[in-house]
Amino acid sequence: MVRRLTEWSTGPLPEPVAPEVDVDPALLLAYLDAQVQSRHLDLALRWLQAQREGFYTIGSAGHESNAAVALALRPTDPALLHYRSGGFYAARAGQVPGATGITDVLHSAAASRRDPISGGRHKVFGHRALNIVPQTSTIASHLPRAVGMAFALGRGTNPTGYPDDAVVVSSFGDASANHSTAAGALNAAGWCAHQGLPLPLLLVCEDNGIGISTRSPRGWIRRALSALPGIEYVAADGTDPARLLATAAEVAHRVRSTRRPAVLHLGTVRFMGHAGSDAELAYRSRAEILADHARDPILATAALLAHRGILTPAETLDRYEHARKLVTEQAQLLLGRVERLDSAAAVTAPLTARRVPEVRAAARRSGAGRDRAFGGKLPEHRGPLTLAQSINAALHDALLSFPAAQVFGEDVARKGGVYGVTRGLRKAFGAGRVFDTLLDEQTILGVALGGALAGTLPIPEIQYLAYLHNAEDQLRGEAASLRFFSAGQYQNGMVVRIAGLAYQKGFGGHFHNDNSVAVLRDIPGLALAVASHPATAPALLRQCLALAEQEGRVCVFLEPIALYHQRDLHADGDGGWLAPYPAPADWPAAPLGEVRTVRDGDDLALVTFGNGVPMSLRTAGALAADGVQARVVDLQWLAPLPTESLHAALRGVDRVLVVDETRRSGGVSEAVVTALVDGGFAGRIARVTSVDSYVPLGPAADRVLLRDPDVLTAARALLG
Repeated sequence: MVRRLTEWSTGPLPEPVAPEVDVDPALLLAYLDAQVQSRHLDLALRWLQAQREGFYTIGSAGHESNAAVALALRPTDPALLHYRSGGFYAARAGQVPGATGITDVLHSAAASRRDPISGGRHKVFGHRALNIVPQTSTIASHLPRAVGMAFALGRGTNPTGYPDDAVVVSSFGDASANHSTAAGALNAAGWCAHQGLPLPLLLVCEDNGIGISTRSPRGWIRRALSALPGIEYVAADGTDPARLLATAAEVAHRVRSTRRPAVLHLGTVRFMGHAGSDAELAYRSRAEILADHARDPILATAALLAHRGILTPAETLDRYEHARKLVTEQAQLLLGRVERLDSAAAVTAPLTARRVPEVRAAARRSGAGRDRAFGGKLPEHRGPLTLAQSINAALHDALLSFPAAQVFGEDVARKGGVYGVTRGLRKAFGAGRVFDTLLDEQTILGVALGGALAGTLPIPEIQYLAYLHNAEDQLRGEAASLRFFSAGQYQNGMVVRIAGLAYQKGFGGHFHNDNSVAVLRDIPGLALAVASHPATAPALLRQCLALAEQEGRVCVFLEPIALYHQRDLHADGDGGWLAPYPAPADWPAAPLGEVRTVRDGDDLALVTFGNGVPMSLRTAGALAADGVQARVVDLQWLAPLPTESLHAALRGVDRVLVVDETRRSGGVSEAVVTALVDGGFAGRIARVTSVDSYVPLGPAADRVLLRDPDVLTAARALLG
């Protein structure tokens, strides 16, 4: 690079691609400065790795033309960037007085506490003051969030204070454009545009023609992106700086003014392999690599500057060397001086739950407008309710209590949900707060992720637990990780309602009777609550909403489908699974994150949740006939497991049976038994579970699912 610039100072200058395009000289200089800063940072990161002070070498070399996108936008436009967006970051930092783009990136790669976004937790492009939201960008997983944020801003949902005409920009690579997450996000953007819904979204595909070592078929990305319905497609060449700067500005202006999405297909090259350990010669010829070096975007900018008479090659080289000196000095200053996270508490601090205030403020806010929202039929005057009816009433009150709350998902608005749980919400609160989405779980969660960044309190619904697995990375890799990767500076609190678990008699098979929650229980920072009874479900939902609103927590509220419309417990007509709905003034100050003792007894404790609660109560009734007094404890929270509260609830009992409707392997009971042993429970412990199997259709389900007789048999065996 330096050699070629030096040769230019005495030899003929190459002609720039588009000398006729008029570009402000100051803009060209800002573009060059961002490019060379990014390039030297890539070199510095490899040097730091060699000194054992750096831990990240996936660079942006060859992609520096993405700086043009930043220069076409405003620093108030939220940006969700992938890992080769170093040029964008440098250009955005250059737009904000006092920004320290060089040290930001160096400290991030060195896992330094002074990294301004993650505090040393990970190398990500992000900065609160630059409106760059940190993304792990695992194969375009951030694109649904980008669509969701643009959707929220397009609807005028913006309590966070972004400008009314803000544009959301998100970058991704050509290889990741093939991933289902990218395909779903692009489809959702087109789906919105097709209906005329405002969506101020600029998607930037940085196409270097290769994904690690696998080539993208020639012309494939252009064909795929240009065929998207409702989305403007614009191609630009990263080696044509004048036309690129003009094109990026034009596209950004159109997105801003029309509030319609666009894709900028940016042709780039990739230098130095995928990362520091990648030897390109193993899969690319020397001629291919040299051909890419001839397309260096920095050389193209230097040629244009020389042709315009703005800088001579020697002056460009001086500017290049000045940037090298700045980056090198800052990198050398890091050696031996990096302060890193030195304890588990420091690393996980942003994930530690605080006790949120009891939900009394929500009760006060709920009072106004309740009569109108419920159509004059207040739930506290309707008599005992089923679980579905009590959750429905709690959702009405949630939308009254939390002004930023929105309920959305497949079938939740006009139909009122497959099981009627959201019935009447759209009529009471309008399509702005209760709306149907397209059939795509990734998009549903993406709308929640982006909406939360824009200041809403999302309550998305996943219609069945089995279908969460189509999109679980949106919770694991995007939702729950944001507070970690931003050291608590960003949060996306939400309450994801999921209709799930088994026992729908004769209906649905596995996809409507999924009894596995393992994927949710081990996500750091995610709170998982399971409703069981209409008397306690509303308070549990309000606790989740308070966690989401006040702590930015990602909460999952799991609703057992088989209990939605159950009315009886022991015998037909006993009404044992109904409960009155309390008025806001009577809402209990339920402690956060605690178990609930449903029935008392000292001979045996049945620890359970969800469908296991009525099974355990029926078992306790049968044992009472034998003179055995069984205690029934409803866990309520499966993550984090309320171990302290559980131990307190088991005092005075020396036998515990964990009644677990999930599978024996990877099921909830494994965690409960471990918690009891680790906590020093001295009594006998046993567990009874469902079988390690998918749930079959019809009566065959009885062969694999936990049933009442299984619980009673296990309880008697433990007592014997």
